[in-house]
Amino acid sequence: MTVLTSAVLREALPPSGPGQIYTLQDYCPLNSHTAALVLSQAGCKEDLSALSSLLLRSLEGRAAESPSPTQTLGLTHCLPIVNTVITYSPDSLTEDHVIFLSKKLVEWLRYASLQQGMSSSGGFFASPRIRQPGTVAELDGCVCGDFFTVLCVSPSFSEDQWMNLYSFSLLRHWLITYHNGTDGNTSTDTATDNRLISLSLSHEDRSEVDGSVVSMVSATSSSSRVLPPKERLREKSLEYCQRLVEQSDRKALKRADTELQKACLVEAVCILDSVCLGDPGFVYRAFPCVKALFGRLSSDLSYSRVLLPIAQFYLNHGETAAVDSECVWRCVWGVLPAECFNQPFLAHEMLTFIRANQLLLKTSVPLYSRYFPNLLKFLAWDSPSLVSDYLDVLPSLVTTGTALELLHSLLDLPCLTAALTLQLRSACFPVSEPGGRGLTSLEAFRSPAYRGLFLFLLRREAGSGDTIDRLSVLHDLLMEAADWPRVVQSAQSVPVLLHVYFNTITTISDKRLLAQLVLVLLERSSLLLNIPSYPEEIHRVFSYHLLRLCKHHPSLVVDQSRELLEFAGITANVHSKEELYTHVVWVLGEYLSVSSDPRCSVDLVTSCFEALEAVLFEVTSSGCPSPRVVTSLLSTLAKLASRSHDLIPRVSLFLSKLRSGAISWCHSEEDVVAIVTRGEELWSLLKLPSVALSVLTPPLVVTTPSWHGDTNTALPPRLRSLTSLTHTPLKHN
Repeated sequence: MTVLTSAVLREALPPSGPGQIYTLQDYCPLNSHTAALVLSQAGCKEDLSALSSLLLRSLEGRAAESPSPTQTLGLTHCLPIVNTVITYSPDSLTEDHVIFLSKKLVEWLRYASLQQGMSSSGGFFASPRIRQPGTVAELDGCVCGDFFTVLCVSPSFSEDQWMNLYSFSLLRHWLITYHNGTDGNTSTDTATDNRLISLSLSHEDRSEVDGSVVSMVSATSSSSRVLPPKERLREKSLEYCQRLVEQSDRKALKRADTELQKACLVEAVCILDSVCLGDPGFVYRAFPCVKALFGRLSSDLSYSRVLLPIAQFYLNHGETAAVDSECVWRCVWGVLPAECFNQPFLAHEMLTFIRANQLLLKTSVPLYSRYFPNLLKFLAWDSPSLVSDYLDVLPSLVTTGTALELLHSLLDLPCLTAALTLQLRSACFPVSEPGGRGLTSLEAFRSPAYRGLFLFLLRREAGSGDTIDRLSVLHDLLMEAADWPRVVQSAQSVPVLLHVYFNTITTISDKRLLAQLVLVLLERSSLLLNIPSYPEEIHRVFSYHLLRLCKHHPSLVVDQSRELLEFAGITANVHSKEELYTHVVWVLGEYLSVSSDPRCSVDLVTSCFEALEAVLFEVTSSGCPSPRVVTSLLSTLAKLASRSHDLIPRVSLFLSKLRSGAISWCHSEEDVVAIVTRGEELWSLLKLPSVALSVLTPPLVVTTPSWHGDTNTALPPRLRSLTSLTHTPLKHN
């Protein structure tokens, strides 16, 4: 199939290469996709420049009053192909090309005809009076009294009106690509631009008189004719977008036209933003229009897509205009996610906006991170398609003030998904399902007794508390939601997000925050929605990052020794949280020492030893514990005993019983071998306490060796000698 398609394209498309004579007819039937294929065949930048010159030459001059179908087809296809050219290779257009097309865009945008195009319908016997074109209309049916825009309606469009539509669709891309900086400021540039304008004044004047009605806006800005072409395009772009904003306030007669108004508003605000980025002098003229538009649309959620470009405009230019943007951010962060969380397209645009402006939002918008409970609603509702975006967004939400509450919110993300589902069901469905089976969770959602629990989940701002006091009650109410597909998908995304969260939190050097974080890990390990495999996955993430936290901050073990010992002293945790329990025991044995923290006392080591010893005796006498837990407990007890020699006889007694084969509580032969082997190793070490201390608690110079960089050892000279031998070129006689 691929070979056949390639052969068809080779035969159907015009060839490209040196010496190729391009003609406009070759490219008339191309759409943007096939044009991209033709452009990819270009051998070099000069080929594209030649094609660009041909396309732009075809746009020269005004079209005939009655163009032939071939001419019309060619002109209306040129601009999309030019757009494709600048997409793939913006450098292929020279400065002369840019100036020429900027002038043509001004003409098409601002001076398109207000008369309807000639209709080809009616047949041979149609009356000339019927075919006489009238004036284009506004979307509300009124006759258009200003210049033509994309929001004007007509039974058929003329060629210059089609070029107006094409120009508007190209305009933002053109401004971003070629109008990033102001021009016409130096004397040389001004002289050059004035010379170019003087050469084309007669043509532009004729187009204004013959093909357009002078509007109120143009009358107030007639001095723009003396501006350089790029500045003049910005001027006319501003007028065009202001006209679109005015037209969007008209009530459209058709529903499809209402959607067109929304789409054009999005593009118009983006173009205004591009104009102001190119020349900040336009900010003071554009801001009143954008501010009035926000005031009109902020209470209408059907225009939610327009609010994001407005927010981008405020973010880029609010400081220049010295305006208060808090009302915009409260609407964008506080209202849109809460009311429109189930709109996937809005969620995608919101996350795209955040990803593009993360650094600016963190520094310029203090409200941003406070609204993370609201922003997580998009993720809770549609986790599979948005989780990759949140991997980029999540680090910007982690701050010293939000870290703990954000961790609780991530762990409760499946609960938030269930609450959002119940919120929609409560508004749309009765308490009882059609089959007669009532939803207990829906009844609880509507009950005043539990309303506070769900309101906390659905809160919009952070700062009202880390988590819910009655979290276990909430989990019981949502038990039937544990198998809902949307809730299960939400739970599957949490472990990935937690990794990103912990990787970010380690960059915050706040010991008090990290100490509280350890407490949250221990507390929340028992408070998770009971979704199949969800607690196990969370425990695995907790275990991994607990080790990392303690490795980078060993003093955390002494600071939180009471809570860690309390967790390790509960026998039930051995069976229900084996992964996390094993790592907590290992952390106690590894970092509860004077070498890790001078505050570690003998009494603290002894109390830890006694608590773990009691657990070991209990689990080996009452059941069949995991060999991993047993070996971890044995290793930790041996480490603690090596630091307090009075404890060696107590642990040696248990190890001697293992050597005698008294392990009836273990039924697997492989487990018996593993436990006995570890017991013999530890028993042999403890017979020599000084050796045991150096092996089980090695000094820092041993655990993190840097002998290759120590000039007091013989290794660096050897390495340098070997390096010189391997890198010395051989000389041949």
